Amino acid sequence: MKIFRHKTFWKFFLLLFAVLIGMGSLIYTENLVRKLKIEERKNVALWAEATRLISLPDTSQNVEFLSTIIENNNTVPVILTDESDSIISARNFDSRKIIDYKYIRKELEKIKEENKPIVNKLENGHFNLIYYKDSIILTMLIFYPYVQLGFIVLFIIVSYLAFSSSRKAEQNQVWVGMSKETAHQLGTPTSSLAGWIEVLQNKYPEISITGELARDVERLEKVTERFSRIGSKPSLTKENIVTIITRTVDYLKSRASSKVKFIYDYSNKNEVLVPVNSALFEWVIENVSKNSIDAMEGSGEITICIAETEKHALIDISDTGKGIPKSAFNKIFNPGFTTKQRGWGLGLSLAKRIIEEYHNGKIFVRHSEVGKGSCIRIVMNKDKF
Repeated sequence: MKIFRHKTFWKFFLLLFAVLIGMGSLIYTENLVRKLKIEERKNVALWAEATRLISLPDTSQNVEFLSTIIENNNTVPVILTDESDSIISARNFDSRKIIDYKYIRKELEKIKEENKPIVNKLENGHFNLIYYKDSIILTMLIFYPYVQLGFIVLFIIVSYLAFSSSRKAEQNQVWVGMSKETAHQLGTPTSSLAGWIEVLQNKYPEISITGELARDVERLEKVTERFSRIGSKPSLTKENIVTIITRTVDYLKSRASSKVKFIYDYSNKNEVLVPVNSALFEWVIENVSKNSIDAMEGSGEITICIAETEKHALIDISDTGKGIPKSAFNKIFNPGFTTKQRGWGLGLSLAKRIIEEYHNGKIFVRHSEVGKGSCIRIVMNKDKF
């Protein structure tokens, strides 16, 4: 609990820190842009005045100084027009396009929407207009905080994913450790039970119950094997899944309610070879079948159908239970999702992981209708991947 709170605090702190940086950057940059806009307008006005003065016939003007002012404007794009809006000259545009009158005219129409022109009064009541737009530096500065904000958002996303991955890795380590410890703890009493059953079978062969006890102990050994393999990549061998499914369902049938009827719909399929890990694949069939039994509340029909295509084996497990709403088709495979009062909601989640991650297959709700039943489909690759 303390670890969870600690991580929640750091997530909140990173989010708050990123938001403060973004807001501070936006406010500071907007203030700076306003000041630079004022300075650029002053510079353009100065350039306009120098242009006007240098054109006067008054020889007392310091022509060299005025020329320096004009030449120093090498960042702000300006267009000089007369009072009838005819272009006289342009400066600080693309040097390859500036000779194109249509290009300059189009730029002039754009500039008119950005800033108010500066009026340059001439003699005899005439005047020129100086249109200008923001310099490249100012434009870059305007967009800078948004680029920065984008990086901050990216930083938040990466940080969140890193925290989530770290948490999942820790959870997986805990589950793997618990599974292996469970397998270890089950191993000793299971071996002991197997020894005692062998003694009973040798000493009292007439007792028929020892056979069933032996099957239960064999089942415990398989459960122990499953838990011991969690966290390690299982080896796959080509096996007949018809035999595996029949064996698993037969075991469940003998221990389920007599009101649950199992129907095998694959009488014409004696052999379907698929690369599987039999211990884990049995676990999938068992979990899906038990989920169907729970959905029927101990009374109904479960139909197991096996079909195949050239590349895939298709296993459908249908029941006459309460069904699944469409909104929960994907949720039922999430860890912890359950509609039962008891249970951890891990059965179908484990089934999905075994089929999709270990066998490169698929498992999904093929169809379902509330109050009538559901069908879970398992798709297995017939070739190794």
